[in-house]
Amino acid sequence: MSRAAPQASPQTADFKREILKDFFMAVQELGPFRVEPRFDTRVWGFRDLRPWYDRVAAGDPIGEVWLTGDDCLIATGPRAGTKLAALFSEFHDALLGPQAPSPESPLLIKMLFAKEKLSVQVHPDDKMAQKYGQPRGKTECWYALAAEPDAKIAVGLKPGVTLDQVREEIHAGTLESSLALLPVERGDVIFVDAGTVHAIWPGAIILETQQNSDITYRMFDYGRPRELHVEKSLEATKLATRAGKVAPRQLSDRTVLVDVEYFRVEKIPVQGSRTSESLRGANGRRGLEWLFAAAGAGRLSGEGFDPVDLPTRGIVGVPAASPEFVLEDRGGLDLIQITPNWPETTP
Repeated sequence: MSRAAPQASPQTADFKREILKDFFMAVQELGPFRVEPRFDTRVWGFRDLRPWYDRVAAGDPIGEVWLTGDDCLIATGPRAGTKLAALFSEFHDALLGPQAPSPESPLLIKMLFAKEKLSVQVHPDDKMAQKYGQPRGKTECWYALAAEPDAKIAVGLKPGVTLDQVREEIHAGTLESSLALLPVERGDVIFVDAGTVHAIWPGAIILETQQNSDITYRMFDYGRPRELHVEKSLEATKLATRAGKVAPRQLSDRTVLVDVEYFRVEKIPVQGSRTSESLRGANGRRGLEWLFAAAGAGRLSGEGFDPVDLPTRGIVGVPAASPEFVLEDRGGLDLIQITPNWPETTP
């Protein structure tokens, strides 16, 4: 004799309906959205960011433009005016997809404008950051949007340099002599994994993609009256790292600029228009995508959301649960797509 299947209680059925309702609301609300940039002052920055941004500092110079910072505001759609961190807190599954190991915003994307040398610095890896109560370390990469003929950056230490030597040179003010210098040209990509001693010098305009962390240990700051973190910087330093220029990988429909454990950065041509499916590429994985207009402008259109403009040097987030759309080139669009990767184990 067969037994009748147990019936769900009215409370259970109501609970399931609420979950489905919340999910479909998230899908409906989370179409592509533009983020307002946040202009951060730095002693080494510029007062006038034109022509990159129509922004002139009234006070201290601007060195960083945060494109996806936690405090950046959503500029379009039903959640306009909401801070990005709050959006991730409320809709993390719809934003990131089910494969994401953390509900927080995984990447911080910035523009860097260096009129003077930045400090010589190093970032901790995940293990060290967590030792001191932070959720993650800071591995990053730089994409040179422009570069003067003599532009250089410092990435890593010269072969044979020891930590004792670094300590001595910090106190003597001669640390630059132990830094490995790289010339920078427009279009170069430089990978800087956590533990790499580095410094950005004037002459290049940089798009930086990094883990969502702002932990910086300054070793040397050219006499500026800012706090140094000598002991922690030495603890974080790795004498040999993977840092350096990355050769682009050409695919049939895009150029992969860098693809490492935390992020993937691609340059994607848009000839007239591209569908959201074609932007995802061959693997077709649904996850968070950031679309940055290095030049020109675009517009995203689709069912279920109002069209979203992608202005020059603007950024649009495409949630994992976003409706399908078409990206139209509105004139000279130079598209950079940035997506988070999820390492199986953190280094």
